[in-house]
Amino acid sequence: MTEESAYAASGVSVEAGKASVEKMQTAVEATYNDQVLTPLGSFGSAFALGQGYQDPVLISGTDGVGTKLLLTIAAQKYDTIGQDLVAMVMNDVLAQGAKPLFMLDYLAVDKMRPEVVATLVQGVAKATKTIGAALIGGESAELPGMYADNHYDLAGFGVGVVEREQLLSAEKAQAGDVLIGLPSSGLHSNGYSLVRQVLGLETAADWQALPASLQATLLEPTRLYQPIVEPLLNQPGLHSMAHITGGGIIENLPRAFGPELTAVVEWDSWPILPIFDLLQNKANLTLNDMLLTFNNGLGMVLVVSPDTADDVLQHFSTQNQPAYLIGNLQPREAESIVWKGTAPWPMTLN
Repeated sequence: MTEESAYAASGVSVEAGKASVEKMQTAVEATYNDQVLTPLGSFGSAFALGQGYQDPVLISGTDGVGTKLLLTIAAQKYDTIGQDLVAMVMNDVLAQGAKPLFMLDYLAVDKMRPEVVATLVQGVAKATKTIGAALIGGESAELPGMYADNHYDLAGFGVGVVEREQLLSAEKAQAGDVLIGLPSSGLHSNGYSLVRQVLGLETAADWQALPASLQATLLEPTRLYQPIVEPLLNQPGLHSMAHITGGGIIENLPRAFGPELTAVVEWDSWPILPIFDLLQNKANLTLNDMLLTFNNGLGMVLVVSPDTADDVLQHFSTQNQPAYLIGNLQPREAESIVWKGTAPWPMTLN
């Protein structure tokens, strides 16, 4: 028995791996620019930063997609989850004011299925190209025995660059700053373990029993904020941003301002998408459950000086991009966030 056939007998197909790379190669190389110095398949990926910076700072991030992957498996739909990955990583990088440079991905599968693997990576490449970055490397691993049949995991690493003086940070936020919220495209990639429990999605049959419109809502990819926000990064009045991911507004918004400040947030200042009401009603979730688990319709919050707020809102208006004035920062009170108005869901349940 040859070495290759012995490896194949253990459950790993070298040939299927090669076929997967060939199928994804065109999409990956379409993201390349003059700063990418190494071809696909190099041991390491080289990216030239260039000469156009005075005091560049690299911002890096890494993330996965979580149990939303299980819904793509049930639906056998793999073309949009790559955008979820890119958005989860690069929205974080953007939140510190960085222009995206490159991504690397990691895909682990139970069995190398070239069409599925290529579709997944093509989705990552498409989203990476959308934000003007390059997908310069990655790894696809076939791990028999590690994953259940047809299961996989997807993770990524991304890097952006920003001049040191243009870094966005909590330290720049000031009392009186205005909070401008940008809508989410839906659940993004957070809370899916609870979603699956609430909707009883244990098997592929459970998934197929859902209405097609609800299936589409649950698979809606995470919003890429870079195209609409990057033109504002040189605005001196843009102080910080909060990417609303796991932990919701409660945990993520305070990361955009210092401990001496409080965010005063107005209920009814942005629309809450129907999917959140559906989940809350079906599981009788408390307000705290909703705020800690989901973005509830806000995917990114910008902290801007009051004299810049009108210009920022005008920018979004010219892009036909909804944006909502959701509150402001004030000197510290007892809590990091104070909510005004009537909450959409009860704080406690009987």
